[in-house]
Amino acid sequence: MAGLPTLILLLCAANGVTPSSSHWKPTWPSYRVPVILPQSTLNLDKPQFDAEARLEVVSPCGPTCHKSSPLPTYEEVKNYLSYETLYANGSLTETEVGIYILSNSGDGSQGKSRTKRQIYGYDSRFSIFGKDFLLNYPFSTSVKLSTGCTGTLVAEKHVLTAAHCIHDGKSYVKGAQKLRVGFLKPKLKDGSKGANITNSAMPEKMKFQWIRVKRTHVPKGWIKGNANDIGMDYDYALLELKKPHKRKFMKIGVSPPARHLPGGRIHFSGYDNDRPGNLVYRFCDVKDETYDLLYQQCDAQPGASGSGVYVRMWKRQNHKWERKIIGIFSGHQWVDMNGTPQDFNVAVRITPLKYAQICYWIKGNYLDCREG
Repeated sequence: MAGLPTLILLLCAANGVTPSSSHWKPTWPSYRVPVILPQSTLNLDKPQFDAEARLEVVSPCGPTCHKSSPLPTYEEVKNYLSYETLYANGSLTETEVGIYILSNSGDGSQGKSRTKRQIYGYDSRFSIFGKDFLLNYPFSTSVKLSTGCTGTLVAEKHVLTAAHCIHDGKSYVKGAQKLRVGFLKPKLKDGSKGANITNSAMPEKMKFQWIRVKRTHVPKGWIKGNANDIGMDYDYALLELKKPHKRKFMKIGVSPPARHLPGGRIHFSGYDNDRPGNLVYRFCDVKDETYDLLYQQCDAQPGASGSGVYVRMWKRQNHKWERKIIGIFSGHQWVDMNGTPQDFNVAVRITPLKYAQICYWIKGNYLDCREG
C-alpha cells in the first residue's frame, strides 16, 4: 500500500497542485476542427431494450492490426459519425451528417480478450474518501450510470460515457430507456436533506442522488455491427440530463499525441465494481496509440468503463492550466505483440472529428465548436 506522503502527492497532482514548478509547460495544441452538421433525421422503430449490460468490452485487433487497416473512405466516415438518438419516451431517430473542412480524416478499425484481469502486478488504484476530495473538482465530475458504468460531466446537462454501457452494438441494453445518472452527495447523520451543513449535521458517508436522462446520442460507428466487428473506435456516447446538475464540469478536448502528454501519462476516476460505493482514481503511462485509441495499463475493473480520460496542460490563450477530457475508457484487450500475447486497457481518443460531433451534440451550434 502506498505510504501517506505518496498518496497525498498523487491526490495533489490530480487536483492541480504541483510540489515544484518548472519552466517548461506542456501546452494544449491548437487544432483546426472540422464541421459536422446534421443533414437529415429519420424516425426509427422503438428498440426492444433486450441486451444485457456489459461493464467492459473486448476486441481482437491490437495496435499493429489497427495501424495496418485501410483508412475509411469519406462516405464511410460520414456513416460512422451519423448517429442514433434515444429519447426517454422510447422513441428513436437516426441522423445523417455532413462533414465540412475535413482534415486529418479518421481511422476505423480495432481490438482477444480476457474478461476479468485488468490489474497489472501491483494494484496502483486509489480509493477516494472524504467529501473534501469527492465533492471537489476533478473528482466531482465522475458520475455513476444506472447500468453500472461510469460517466463524466462535460457540460451543464451532459455526461460523456462509453457506448457499450447503453448499447451492445446490436441492441440497446435493459434499463437504457430509464437510464439515470448518480451523483455522490453527503449523507447527513441527522437524516436532514438540506444543503447547509452545520457542526450538528456533519456528513457521515456518501450516497447517490439520481437524475434521469432525457436523451442519448450514440454514433453509428458503434451501432453498425457488434463490438468484435467494429472494435472500440466509436465506443462513446453522450447523455443529456433532464435538468442541470449544477456542478463544475470538465471540458472535452482533442487528444494530443501521446508524446505531447505531460509525462506521457493519463488520469481517470471511475466506479470499479470490485470496490462498490468507492470512487477509484488512477494514472499511468500510455504504452501505444493509434489514431483512434490509446493503449495503456492503468489498473481498472469493470464498472470503470465510460470514465473520462483527462490530462492537465497549459492553455496559452487563457494563460492558465486547464484539464480536458481527451478520451473515454473503453475496456480490455489481449493483443498479439510480435507473437507474444500482451494485455492492455484501451481508451477511445477524442479526435478532431469526434470532438466536432460531441461538441455539436452539446452546444447545437458548430460556431462554438471550432477550437479543439
